[in-house]
Amino acid sequence: MTTHKRKITVIGHKNPDTDSICSAIAYAELKNKLTGSDLYVPRRAGGINAETRFVLNYFKIDVPELVEDVGTQVKDIQIREIEGVAGSISLKNAYTLMKEKNVVTLPIVTKDGYLEGLITIGDIATSYMDVYDSSILSKAKTSYRNIVETLDAELLVGDENALFDAGKVLVAAANPDLMEDYIAEHDLVITGNRYETQLCAIEMNAACIIICEGANVSLTIRKLAEAKGCTVLSTPHDTYTAARLINQSMPIEHFMIREKIDIFRTTDFVEEIREVMAKKRTRDFPILDTKGKYRGMVSRRNLLDMKKKQVILVDHNEKSQAADGVENTEILEIIDHHRLGTMETMSPVFFRNQPLGCTATIIYQMYQENQAEIPEKIAGLLCSAILSDTLMFRSPTCTPADKAAAEHLAKLAGIDVEAYANEMFLAGSDLQSKTEEEIFFQDYKKFSTEDVTFGVSQITSLNKGELDMIGSRIKPSLPQFRENQQVDMVFFMLTDIVKESTTLLFAGEDVEALLEVLYGNAGVEGSIELEGVVSRKKQLVPALIRAAEQI
Repeated sequence: MTTHKRKITVIGHKNPDTDSICSAIAYAELKNKLTGSDLYVPRRAGGINAETRFVLNYFKIDVPELVEDVGTQVKDIQIREIEGVAGSISLKNAYTLMKEKNVVTLPIVTKDGYLEGLITIGDIATSYMDVYDSSILSKAKTSYRNIVETLDAELLVGDENALFDAGKVLVAAANPDLMEDYIAEHDLVITGNRYETQLCAIEMNAACIIICEGANVSLTIRKLAEAKGCTVLSTPHDTYTAARLINQSMPIEHFMIREKIDIFRTTDFVEEIREVMAKKRTRDFPILDTKGKYRGMVSRRNLLDMKKKQVILVDHNEKSQAADGVENTEILEIIDHHRLGTMETMSPVFFRNQPLGCTATIIYQMYQENQAEIPEKIAGLLCSAILSDTLMFRSPTCTPADKAAAEHLAKLAGIDVEAYANEMFLAGSDLQSKTEEEIFFQDYKKFSTEDVTFGVSQITSLNKGELDMIGSRIKPSLPQFRENQQVDMVFFMLTDIVKESTTLLFAGEDVEALLEVLYGNAGVEGSIELEGVVSRKKQLVPALIRAAEQI
């Protein structure tokens, strides 16, 4: 079995923003520091935006690996590392290996590690029970090495690497005069200690003679055999036993399963392979790595004993915002600053939710509470997340705790808050080279009430002209985005950081009625101006949910 300490994924929401990415990195760092391990790994559930990329580049931090589905994969479960064997080994050798390893299936692999086929205990049993003609040994191209091993024989003349690939197998029970009538060239002859029989077989150009019961083989016979190219073996077994055992020397590649093998890869998701395995009578299934090489075997029992992938969620607690497959994981912790959502867990978890402007502020507090040193780069990431989520302290979600944390972190990171924030926001607002879809979904979240589902995207900028230009591009695409996301309504917030206002674009069923209830104004041609509204989390989404309950 593969045994290793399980990695724990720390991950934010889909369409991650700066807080989601930076909080995942910083919290993984804290958990590793507190546990003295490297088991906690930050990941991302979507592409990163220009602002976040600027932050990571600024502090020379690698972009976390993309994991769009956090479901448990084959590589996360225990794979039985049954060593692959060569197709040339004998049936007897394969059976012995199965007993030693307590398995019923052996994988046959090439020298380079690629899977060629499988052989099961049932295949070996079938090979013993089936009635074959006397030429089956040569048809299987059996090596003399296999025959030597199977019969516990000694090679007296010949090359053990050579193959018995022509002729039949026969037992020389008659006198030499009669033998001349049925021994043909290339045959394999099982005989006793009679000199005349041995000589006759060699003279009839037999490919091999097997001398039973360890009988002495004269020097003359050996020299004649060598001259005629006849292999000579000596076995301690009697003639009956040798004849019974010899078919077990055939190579397993002659009997192995080559086609219609159900193969899984280490990157396959367990829930998917479980469905396949349930429909098959096969007991063991081979696993290949990402390069297509054989890795091991897995069975239904492995799935019964399976431990799910462990994850920690940061900056979200709603299933609709989580990476795919989260329902098939073991959630250990949730660190968030949003409203309580729809996430369900199988067992109690550590859940920390505080009404702050940023998840990074919570993680900063956890560093402080554990008296853990905050490295300069981590301080920079946490500070960036707070500045981003609070719009440099302008958002109504911003609390004194957020501002105090950001200012302390800025000192640790060696940055000037205002100058750095302006540079960060300018980098993040460079949207002209992106497609409408890339812009809309770079910071998109889905919400729902009992009767209404809606999605809200937001971009922020210091440049009013850029916001107007982006709005004109996105507006025609909103109906299509709504249809693709299968929501009742979509909203696009174009937030001006300087003026602390938002132009809200919208599309969907009953959306004008909802805005009429909310603002006493249904807007004009799919757009409405909202003075003083800059926060999706604290200002827009709660208001939309309240209004949706009234229409």
